[in-house]
Amino acid sequence: MMRETWITHGDTVSVTQQCVLATVSRATVYAHQKPKPVDELDLLHSRLIDEEYTLHPFYGSRKMVVFIRTEGYTVNRKRVQRLMRIMGLAAIAPGPNTSRVHPEHKIYPYLLRGVAVERPNQVWSTDITYVRLPRGFVYLVAIIDWYSRRVLGWRISNSMEATFCVDCLEEAIRTHGKPEMFNSDQGSQFTSNAFTGVLQREGIVISMDGRGRAFDNIFVERLWRSVKHEDVYLKGYATVGELMIGMTEYFDFYNFRRPHQSLGQITPDVVYRSAIGGGAMILDKYPRAGKNAKSETKTQQAPISKVKAEEKAKAKPGQRRPAASEVECIA
Repeated sequence: MMRETWITHGDTVSVTQQCVLATVSRATVYAHQKPKPVDELDLLHSRLIDEEYTLHPFYGSRKMVVFIRTEGYTVNRKRVQRLMRIMGLAAIAPGPNTSRVHPEHKIYPYLLRGVAVERPNQVWSTDITYVRLPRGFVYLVAIIDWYSRRVLGWRISNSMEATFCVDCLEEAIRTHGKPEMFNSDQGSQFTSNAFTGVLQREGIVISMDGRGRAFDNIFVERLWRSVKHEDVYLKGYATVGELMIGMTEYFDFYNFRRPHQSLGQITPDVVYRSAIGGGAMILDKYPRAGKNAKSETKTQQAPISKVKAEEKAKAKPGQRRPAASEVECIA
């Protein structure tokens, strides 16, 4: 169409206004734009950051700079911070502004410390990870059953919007029923009204990790390590289509054929269907007096700020949070 050639970028009149005046669809104009050149150095640094973060998720931008330099590449902290921000990565150690939540979304307390997971569909949890491709990156979300470690649903998206997380949750519930409790981190996708609304509609108790508490959701974190080291890094997917096929094959392998060490070398699907041989617990080294795990899951959930205030008032001098070594699987 000749009118498309009338549209010029960098003009004093915006592209949107030019399209209106020329009665041309903006989508058509944008579709004919030349793709922005890919910065090969950014892709290289992103690959290094991704692989090292999977091994050491407690690494922040400073340690990443040191790591990349030891690999023989020159990089400054500003570039590493930008790439980690694009990939949605942040060190799991508590620190200033490492986990930003939506200011209008409600945050729920963590209810699983000290709770014995003794049956399938007692506790589900979810998380999002970054998957790099040669010409960009995408995000992968998965839902896992804590008792059996079975992956109940997954989705891939090229954006961090909540929609693909909600779709994953809806599919898991349709296919496998609903859990008694659902745990996630405090990311805006999982605190959104769309996501928590599904859980509330189904009568599912909501639990959320504490800020900087990666071990609160350790089973999904271990899943990501397996996915990347056993599949993504080995195959080096080139397109989203290839990744979709690869993830379909891998999760089928993970659920039905891959023996799981913490399950006595039994596959997650067998444990999930038989309800034998699984289990999990996040140890509570400093249980609060007068409360137990069962009563906590039944009480009305309060905003996290109120829970923190109550815990602070009851805390004893020298009391600390459980360390990483206190996380235990009872499979």
